[in-house]
Amino acid sequence: MPIEFIGMIGTRQISELDEPTVSITGGSIDPAYVRKFAKAHEDGGFDRVLVGYGSTGPDGLTVASFAAAATERLKFLIAHRPGFVAPTLFARKTATLDHFTNGRIAVHIITGGSDAEQQRDGDWFDHDTRYRRTDEYLDIVRRVWTSNTPFDYEGEFYRVKDAYSDVKPLQQPHIPLYFGGASGAAVPVGAKHSDVYAMWGEPIAAVKERIREVKAVTPPGRSLRFSVSLRPILGDTEKKAWERAHSILSRVKEIRAAKTENQPITPYLNSARPQAVGSNRLLQFAQESEIFDKRLWTPIAAATGAYGNTTALVGTPEQVAESLVDYYDAGVTTLLIRGFDPLGDAIAYGRDVIPLVRAEVQRREQQASIVA
Repeated sequence: MPIEFIGMIGTRQISELDEPTVSITGGSIDPAYVRKFAKAHEDGGFDRVLVGYGSTGPDGLTVASFAAAATERLKFLIAHRPGFVAPTLFARKTATLDHFTNGRIAVHIITGGSDAEQQRDGDWFDHDTRYRRTDEYLDIVRRVWTSNTPFDYEGEFYRVKDAYSDVKPLQQPHIPLYFGGASGAAVPVGAKHSDVYAMWGEPIAAVKERIREVKAVTPPGRSLRFSVSLRPILGDTEKKAWERAHSILSRVKEIRAAKTENQPITPYLNSARPQAVGSNRLLQFAQESEIFDKRLWTPIAAATGAYGNTTALVGTPEQVAESLVDYYDAGVTTLLIRGFDPLGDAIAYGRDVIPLVRAEVQRREQQASIVA
């Protein structure tokens, strides 16, 4: 497909409309809900769903394995932080799961932009050091996936001898790698290793500039695709969409204002400026304007500290679809969309937005082929 849609599943039924400071990545596990959530994305025409990563949350490989057993076509993008599982072992784990899911997995590399998150898992390296480690980690993972003979590797962080795996990924030449990171240390690592470079929902001009920056350091012979993550807020009319958007924002501000010393500190309630460069970029855009382009809305990013995917597209399904196509025109071929009402919004996107975007992209592809 010329355009790829990715959703996101969690392991418990929550709504950010009621609890906007709670992440769907962590928490308890409700198997029936995971099954229902995954099938809603499959029925809605999503290509993949992201299985997120958090230092207190469920294991993503296991979640993806369970959800894959409950679906037939839906693919899975499993978030992974290098450094906590040996690269040789991770390569074998994912190659094994690739077979049991009939080639339906991809890996999303998130090196980590929060020292506190990393330290919960015992990682005390600083930001740039973590990216150097990720570079070595992916060197080894890719070689385990593809090498027909044992190999040695000796680097700053990893040293292996006669590394080899009997099981190779079902997908060839290897399992797709997605990569997120906006810092100067991140870009060359992502350009070197990833198949899809992921960005948060920035204004169109900024996305175009970032694509140029990544392509400028991409090694010869490599062809990257690009992804943008957004939070569409839909309404039957534009007025109703904006009313819903402001209602969500009010709820976020209400919970922040009510924070007490006895409340658990979550990323969304933490007033400290985030360490992740991507988050700081979103905050900078939020300071510059509440709305960019046609309907990219930034106040929720500002209110939550931009910890994650927090910029929204607000409007009717037709208006949001038009804005998503604008990102496609900018060079983006993967769109990760998830809502503040996770299950209900996923159903609405599949019914009202995804078909419109696919139809318009197909029309443009056909028109381009005729011209060519």
